[in-house]
Formats: sequence, structure tokens, C-alpha cells
Amino acid sequence: MLNRRAILSCGLATAGIAIADATELDKAPAGTPSYLENVKDIYSDNPRKAAIDWFRQAEFGLFIHYGLYSLLGRGEWVQIKEKIRVKEYAKLADRFTAEKFDADFITDMALDCGMKYVNITTRHHDSFCLFDTKYTDFKSTNTPAKRDLVGELAEQCQSKGLGFYLYYSHGRDWRHPHAPNNWGWGGSARPKYDPPEQFYVEGPKHDLQVYVDFMKNQVTELLTNYGPIGGIWLDGIGVPLSRKGKMGQFKSQELYDHIHSLQPQTLVSYKQGLLGTEDFKAPERHWTGTSDVPLELCDTLQPHGWGYTKSDDGKHKSAAKVIEMLGKAKQMNANLLLNTGPMPDGSIHREDIRTLKEVGQIRRSESRLSIQAKNEFE
Repeated sequence: MLNRRAILSCGLATAGIAIADATELDKAPAGTPSYLENVKDIYSDNPRKAAIDWFRQAEFGLFIHYGLYSLLGRGEWVQIKEKIRVKEYAKLADRFTAEKFDADFITDMALDCGMKYVNITTRHHDSFCLFDTKYTDFKSTNTPAKRDLVGELAEQCQSKGLGFYLYYSHGRDWRHPHAPNNWGWGGSARPKYDPPEQFYVEGPKHDLQVYVDFMKNQVTELLTNYGPIGGIWLDGIGVPLSRKGKMGQFKSQELYDHIHSLQPQTLVSYKQGLLGTEDFKAPERHWTGTSDVPLELCDTLQPHGWGYTKSDDGKHKSAAKVIEMLGKAKQMNANLLLNTGPMPDGSIHREDIRTLKEVGQIRRSESRLSIQAKNEFE
């Protein structure tokens, strides 16, 4: 009998993603990625331009925030807000089963409401990884789930022509010993533990380069093991850090260049912008600025939080509200990246399923009316 890893590998091979061995997917396949099929003529000459042109027309994407924090149902910032100790928080991994995380269902749901791409949190600020990385044991494949959720979603996106984008926490990490500490950094770098957390390296022994190398290695894995990647969506460096003149230590431009060298069509974003060399901006909800690069607004189906928040049950956004949000994004020449926070078991919240189904119905009806009106006019 084939084990889950073998089954996943067979599925990915069928989807057109080459397999290096039983535990690792190979680089993106030759030829045009499935999601860029309608710009393949441009892709053959300039992959990055093709990807940017495609992104400008995408309009609608699905954001997924899922991780250990989902088990607690108090949002993705629960570790820092409640000052949960590193080793205590890590115990959540023993309960992580993701038994109802269904990449096939998720991608069908996205397609049904007219979404063109999916973005998942490969690694959030708590440093827990939803992919099979060689650089930490703090990962989904090392839990009772024993699953590479990024790989499963990559397979489905590739086979269905959806763009596959990856969120990656860059400037903030509440676990890695050499990530930015509170002293001298700011920006909610660490929970404010009292007494100080012994898991972290502080003082002269702290070496940010160790953390920078760790991130580059993981981003390399994501860009070589999971087929064609639409974009890397970086997060974490905030205003407090930039004011301290420490951004250069992250060598962010080197990382951008590395990403483009591995997969030239992969776009890079850093929220509302960090260096000014990003391929698109992706600010949160109430942003009102301007942009000379493609723009994406991210918002949530919950009232505010990104990871599942139990206290928000019964308060998720309606289809009418989502249609309003899409209209606002369109007025700003922006895409809407709409987030769902899966339940502890990985299933999509039933309120979000209902809303997105209604959104799809409304959009299809609007499209039919638009085509009918155009035909009558002609």
C-alpha cells in the first residue's frame, strides 16, 4: 500500500510537477505554469512581466491563515498577547492533526467564487511551518498530522490553474533563537516575558545572520520543492525596526534577487512596501495610499483577526459585504486577498463556506447580466 507521501508524490507528478525523490518535489516544470496560460506568449520572452500582467487582472484571491494558534481559537497573535512560553506553545504541535484540511475542497471553493490565486501561511510569526523543511523540526510533518499542507495545496493549485502564493514571516519570529529580540529592535519582535525567555540568544552572542541564513534556506526550499510559485508574500519588518536603521542587516534585496533567480516569474511583496523594489504592494484593509506597482488589499472574513477566533463565531462577513469590498478594491485598481482562518481541525469555517458560495453565485449572475447587456447594445 502506498503511504501518504507516495500518494502525494504521484499526484504532483500527474499535475506536471517533477519529483526528485519520495520526500522532495523538484523545481518548477519547464513550460508555462498553468495559472499563466493566458499570458504564455509574454511568458516565453519575459516571465516576470507575464506574471505582473496576470496579477494586475487577477482581481480576487484567497488568503489562508492556519497553524498551531488555530487550535486555541484566539487568533494568530495568541503567543505574544498571552505571553505563552516557547516550550509551552510548542506542546500544541502534539495536538495538530489537520484531519479536515482538504486542499481539493479549498481550491474548488476558491474557483467557485471566481478567485484566481491562493496564498497560505507557510510559516507565521510563531515559526511553525506547514511544509517539510530540513531546517527545523517545528513543522507539520513532525506532528500527528504528518502532512505537508503546502505540498498538498501546491498540487491542487497547479492542476486547476490557480496561482499559488506563499506567505512567509520574515522580520518577526517568536521562536528562532537568533531572530530579532526586543532589545534594540522593537516591532513586537518577541513576547515580553518576565523573567526573560531562556530559549532566546541575547547579548553579544546573538547573531542575526544565523536567522537570515535560516530564512534564505527555507525560501529556497519553497521555491525548489513545490512547483511554480506565483509570489512570496513577506511580512514582519515594521516601522519601529526601520527607524532603528537595522533593515540592512536582513539583506532583503539579496533575498529578492535570490527569489527571482530561482523562479523568474515569482513576484515579491513586503506588505505595504519595504525597499521600494517589490513587485507589488499588499497592505491591509484600510490602506488609502497610492501605488506605482500592482496593488493588493488584504482583509478577513472574520471581523478583524486572521487566524481562527472562536469569539467571532456568528459575526463573519456576509456575501454582500464581500461584494462591497471587491468593488472598493476595483475602484483602487487593486486585487482583494480575502482571508479565511480554518478551524482547529483544518476545515473551513461554515460561515465562510456559505459566504463564498453566495459570492460566487452573485458574481456569475452579474457576469451573465453584463454579457447580456453588451450583446443587446451591439
